Parts: sequence; structure tokens; C-alpha cells
Amino acid sequence: MESAGRRGGEGLAGLIEYQAGSVVSRTLLEKKTGTVTLFAFDRGQGLSEHTAPFDAMVIVLEGVADIVISGTSHRVSAGQIIVMPADDPHALKAPERFKMLLIMIRS
Repeated sequence: MESAGRRGGEGLAGLIEYQAGSVVSRTLLEKKTGTVTLFAFDRGQGLSEHTAPFDAMVIVLEGVADIVISGTSHRVSAGQIIVMPADDPHALKAPERFKMLLIMIRS
């Protein structure tokens, strides 16, 4: 896979496009120790509640995301970061289109 950093001229948000009625993902890095994945959520799309065995950090690159962690709702806007702790149930919803970078570190 071509390294995102070698493409030049594009910010992270430019490396993924929205698709009507969908959630699009693009894995930038996948190693035993963790993953870095870009997501583009169309308005109204989301990920249902689930858990992960590792902490995950979300950086919203564009738009606004509604993220629920252990029953507490958080509105996260472009440029903001939130951490979803390991084993805590969480869900994501797009009140408008948004793009995010998900960094998961396995330990």
C-alpha cells in the first residue's frame, strides 16, 4: 500500500471521499501494534453500539460527529479529539457529513 505521507499535497481529509448513504473507510496503517484508519460518514449514517478491547482515539477532521461512550453523548467537531476507552460501549452518528481519523493502539 502506498504511504499516505508520500502522496503529497493532500491533507488527511483529502485521502477519503464521501459516498451517499454510506460509511467509507480506508486503512492507512495496519500493524500488530495498532491501526490508523480514515472514515467518511454520510449524513445520517453511523456505527451501532459496540466495544473494542483497546483504547481508540478519534480525531474529527471535517464536520461534526455525535459519539456516545458508556451512555454519555459527546458532540465532537472538526479539530477536536476524543478517546473511547477499551471495553466501554460506544456508538457514532453523523448529524451531518463528517470525516475522522481513528487510531487504535493494541497493548
